[in-house]
Amino acid sequence: MSLKVAEVRGIQIHLHYSWFIIFTLITWSLAVGYLPNQYPNQSNAFYWAVGVAASASLFLSVLAHEFAHSIVASRGGLDVRRITLHFFGGVAEVGAEARSPDMELRMASAGPLSSLALGLLLAAGWLLAAAGSLPLGVVAALRYASYINLVLAAFNMIPAFPMDGGRVLRALLWRRWGDLLSSTRTATRVSQFFSYTLIFFGLGDIMFYSAFNGLWLLMLGIFVKRSADASMNAALIGEALEGVKVGDVMTEELHTVEPELSLQRLVDEFFLRYKHGGFPVVSQGRLVGMVTEHDLRQVRREQWGELTVGDIMKPSGELITVAPEDTASDALLKMSEGEVGRLPVMEGGRLVGIITRSDITKAIRIRIQFTS
Repeated sequence: MSLKVAEVRGIQIHLHYSWFIIFTLITWSLAVGYLPNQYPNQSNAFYWAVGVAASASLFLSVLAHEFAHSIVASRGGLDVRRITLHFFGGVAEVGAEARSPDMELRMASAGPLSSLALGLLLAAGWLLAAAGSLPLGVVAALRYASYINLVLAAFNMIPAFPMDGGRVLRALLWRRWGDLLSSTRTATRVSQFFSYTLIFFGLGDIMFYSAFNGLWLLMLGIFVKRSADASMNAALIGEALEGVKVGDVMTEELHTVEPELSLQRLVDEFFLRYKHGGFPVVSQGRLVGMVTEHDLRQVRREQWGELTVGDIMKPSGELITVAPEDTASDALLKMSEGEVGRLPVMEGGRLVGIITRSDITKAIRIRIQFTS
């Protein structure tokens, strides 16, 4: 769940719901803890105003960091769909993995280098502001912003997924060994070790010192572990689907329904008979929509005899489609982004097949089984 707040150079900027939680927590911790310790005897209005500005500077810094990744990825011919800010920072959603170790190295390094440059620039601004007797609030905000960018640069170079250092490590191993999968496995093991270390110290902190700091380390460790596993799975899937086209795995023997069909007949003659989760809706040889179990569940059972498929289907103009020559990886990505389980396969304006998550999952399982 995320909220689109802007679009820059064709890249959408989204705020995940968890961003509002962490923004509030960071502002509160700055206003009641960090700032009173650093700048005593100031008003509450000062602490809260600087807290909001400093917290905003943190996420603007994360946004600049992710934009650096996005610009390098775009220049490398990769599609960057959006940047999402969330509880643990931010992520640039790139449509595909880097095609070479050099491209991955450039993409991964861009973020930390931009944070380092921004941190040094803001540090110079902080020193000039302090020497020039500018308002204390401006000095405090610049000091925090410079510090947080330098921390971002250093933290993101830790060699563990999802930090940029994990991708830098994989790129260097990939360049040396020439094998993406082996490089990912090694980088994943390093990431898992780091995650277990964070979890260990987090639990120790909770039991013996600060429950708040310990909980933060524990959550970060779990996040790193999940991200490392996800990176490994993505590499396995990418390896298994390399060279696989939609036409290779799609279902060509189609069961289609007409828009005039009643929902009761749809259930009796199609859902119960064929055990599929959805069916293309075709009229006069032309795809006009798609009807799924989800659509049917939105209708009360007593209305099944009155309503037709055309009343509840998703019209063709709203459908996500693929072509037989598209890659299976792209089809899987479209399903994930569209939150759907199947896509019509179109060629020359005609429906020639349908591809489902289970089709792709089966192809992945078979290729991993017989090529490992």
